[in-house]
Amino acid sequence: MSRNGNGETEIPAEKALRLHAVYRGKMQTLPKCPIRGLDDFQVWYTPGVAEPCRAIAEDRDLAYRYTNKGNLIAVVSDGSRVLGLGNIGPEAGLPVMEGKALLFKYLGGVDAVPLCLGTQDEDEIVRAVGLLQPSFGAVNLEDIEQPKCFRVLDRLRAEAAIPVWHDDQQGTATVALAGLINALRVVGKELGAVRIAMIGMGAANVATYRLLKAAGVDSGQIVACDSRGVLHADRADIAAARDAFAEKWAVCRETNPDRVTGGIAEALAGADVAIAFARSGPDVIRPDWIAGMARDAVVFACANPVPEIWPEAARAAGARIAATGRGDFPNQVNNALAFPGIFRGVLDIRAAAITDGMAIAAAKALADQVPAPTEDKILPSLTDRESAAQVAAATTAQAQAEGLAGLATPTATVLAGARATIAAARAATDALMREGLIAEPSG
Repeated sequence: MSRNGNGETEIPAEKALRLHAVYRGKMQTLPKCPIRGLDDFQVWYTPGVAEPCRAIAEDRDLAYRYTNKGNLIAVVSDGSRVLGLGNIGPEAGLPVMEGKALLFKYLGGVDAVPLCLGTQDEDEIVRAVGLLQPSFGAVNLEDIEQPKCFRVLDRLRAEAAIPVWHDDQQGTATVALAGLINALRVVGKELGAVRIAMIGMGAANVATYRLLKAAGVDSGQIVACDSRGVLHADRADIAAARDAFAEKWAVCRETNPDRVTGGIAEALAGADVAIAFARSGPDVIRPDWIAGMARDAVVFACANPVPEIWPEAARAAGARIAATGRGDFPNQVNNALAFPGIFRGVLDIRAAAITDGMAIAAAKALADQVPAPTEDKILPSLTDRESAAQVAAATTAQAQAEGLAGLATPTATVLAGARATIAAARAATDALMREGLIAEPSG
């Protein structure tokens, strides 16, 4: 891909439209049991299927043994905040949810069903997910606008009998933490001692803030800034909407003990780290503001499609490490590094929930996949087949330590099983392509 005159990467939109039409989407359903003749249907369907039905009626947990529930998740969205496109509705959000299902399968060996709901009402979303629970082992929420996304997640985490995760929040936070761990290793600073500026306080950075606190960062180390300026306890606009924006009001009360005011420049002044999930740039963060940060600064500019500041501009202004949300620059902060492995592990030990502790364990495992991080390599790439398996194993170990695992499976067994399942998912795709059953695209 090349850049246009504005420095933006040119996306082959026409090719994307053509190929989506050729394949009519990205996912399909295929059997995983042998079918050698019609007699096999006497086992897989009637009359044989009645026996597992009777068994499950006696013990509902046997659904994990006799069906695909234990490897099946729902990718649920209301289409209210899809990528950077805004509230485009459930039908228009479906290509993204299919893409998410593709990543789950290919990277984690997890079967996923995209479910775009015909409602944007909070209560109805919560009720719909609750009604889906008998069929799925876990739920991934996706592309739901804030502040509704916070309330939906919190309610479902409290009410659901299966794990519920919101990738725009928790997935982003997990990978950001992993990248920060390694970035600080490179610059020789400690997580508990750095000053952090958080630019943009939407779903991604609110969740990152929460995970940073859980990982040991004192909220007094943080100065946050939204589109109207620095957050502090005297922000009357947020105080007036504290019920609707409870998470942001908590950030106002807990951070910025020095009562810094102003905007992004003031938030960045003297900071060791900038974590930006704001609006598309490239001039949201100016080079002279980066120059005002501490020595060996770390800058995560993660807006898509254009980061808040181009990484080369951040480095030229004095940042030692720059990361973005894009794959055409070093140090991509990509949710897909976390969620396939986390769900792989959660399903394999039948975890009751996905906690912050499990996300932190996953982040540390992800960071450890780069044993010698450098300025241009703080995170593994998606081509690293081992990362998802290691994240799965770390997630299960923490779930068992927290007493949330439904199965007492040794970590080594989980790791081996995850490697095998992920390899099988990729091999199945390779086999279908080799046989011509998935045709190579033309052009």
